[in-house]
Amino acid sequence: MTLSGLIAASALLLAPPALAHQDKPSAQGEAPDRAIPEPVVSTTRHSGTFGGQRIAYRAVAGETYLRDKDGKPLAAITSYSYIKEGPVDPNRPVSFIWNGGPGSGSLWLHMGAFGPKRVVVPSDARDDGAPPFPIVDNPESLLDVTDIVFIDPVGTGFSRALGKTDPKDYWGITQDAKSMAEFIRLWLSEHGRWNAPKYIGGESYGTVRAAAVIRELEGSYTDVSINGIILISTILDMSQAADVPGNELGYVTNLPTMAATAWYHDKVANKPAQVADFVAEARSFAIGPYAAALLKGNSLSTGERQQVLPQLSRFTGISERFLSDAELRLSPSRFYKELLRDQGLTIGRLDTRYKGRDYDAAGERPDNDPSFYGIDGAYTAGMNQWAREGLKYSPERTYVSIGGVADWDWNIGSGPRGGSGYLNLAPFIGKAMRENSGLRVFVGQGYYDMATPLFGAEYSLNRTGIPDDGRITWAYYESGHMMYVREEDLRKLSSDLRAFIRAR
Repeated sequence: MTLSGLIAASALLLAPPALAHQDKPSAQGEAPDRAIPEPVVSTTRHSGTFGGQRIAYRAVAGETYLRDKDGKPLAAITSYSYIKEGPVDPNRPVSFIWNGGPGSGSLWLHMGAFGPKRVVVPSDARDDGAPPFPIVDNPESLLDVTDIVFIDPVGTGFSRALGKTDPKDYWGITQDAKSMAEFIRLWLSEHGRWNAPKYIGGESYGTVRAAAVIRELEGSYTDVSINGIILISTILDMSQAADVPGNELGYVTNLPTMAATAWYHDKVANKPAQVADFVAEARSFAIGPYAAALLKGNSLSTGERQQVLPQLSRFTGISERFLSDAELRLSPSRFYKELLRDQGLTIGRLDTRYKGRDYDAAGERPDNDPSFYGIDGAYTAGMNQWAREGLKYSPERTYVSIGGVADWDWNIGSGPRGGSGYLNLAPFIGKAMRENSGLRVFVGQGYYDMATPLFGAEYSLNRTGIPDDGRITWAYYESGHMMYVREEDLRKLSSDLRAFIRAR
């Protein structure tokens, strides 16, 4: 299988390409016979209470053009900047935030977690239903401790290629990162913030992007030095998600999240009172007896198999017969379908608390992910309403929430520590930390996230070359991939990140 094939089956927040659904301009950017207009920008002024502080801020929503060496516009990146009013404080941080996909706009973190307004969805893993959806003030926004810039990469949100530029020029790990780094440099120049404390971060594939962007910002002699990287629902080592025969790593790193899920859905006899305790047990089993059994392959004895099987059943909530038939290797898609098969239900991928009902109960994998279709309508409505009405930024284009790119280039090039066949971006973060003693990393993971499992993040950032000196902060939440959909976890995430930023 090609690398692209491996990634297509990976644990990223992917959706079918949506460019065909955009209004003008087309997938190839502005019509070539049309003059490229000047960037459109809307500035509005607001105030709100964030972290207990009353903050007046201006919101700048609009386009930044990326240009070639002759000044010709190549692409328009739309961003939403929230900047505290008043004289510029040289000690006030600025945070650059994006989502993932690849192909996702920044609406999820913007309208779910850190923006001054947010859309409300049920905390208890119920479907968001139909509009109108509540759009409310967000006291959990981080505007009391940092200015915030939400960025939509080319092909997402309202961002697009211009003129004859092929949007695929921006659709790849490295190409995307270079464009984001260029945007950050332009923003710092425009707003006079080159010496401000700086944070970058994202969710899901956005953590891949963060690792690639830190290489672009700090990997040359014209560094943009960064104070912190924010990783939410982390995936850096793609080998964990490569579902190919002989690759055992994903089974190991998925197991603690499967255990948390079995615990949540009461599929564990005599379960501990706290999910964290059961996850800790599952970690030890996964990296110990379970990993050893898988690595032995055909050399695993009958006796050893019989020792592992009951424990694997206990941690996953799946019958010993099923696990034996699966050769001790439980794929995520089978897990989603099998755990609640006796109830005729499936569970979510992004958040395994969610339950769905398929066309029938006989299949091997779910029809769809109830944890995604359970929230997407609210976020799309919320983003369009806030941008077009609240921020007075209303382009004559469709906002692409997710799925706005195709044919992604997964090549990261070769280097002294290996080539591109093994796709792992954690070393980029390790190098940046080794070469920037002030760089710290925040990692937030949901217990019920099967798209980017918590043990996978821990594994990736526990390798040789990642400094083990206390500069990585870990936080865990009793929800899934988008932990902020749960009110209690939104407050915890906000508090955790506020402390992380202040701790510099």
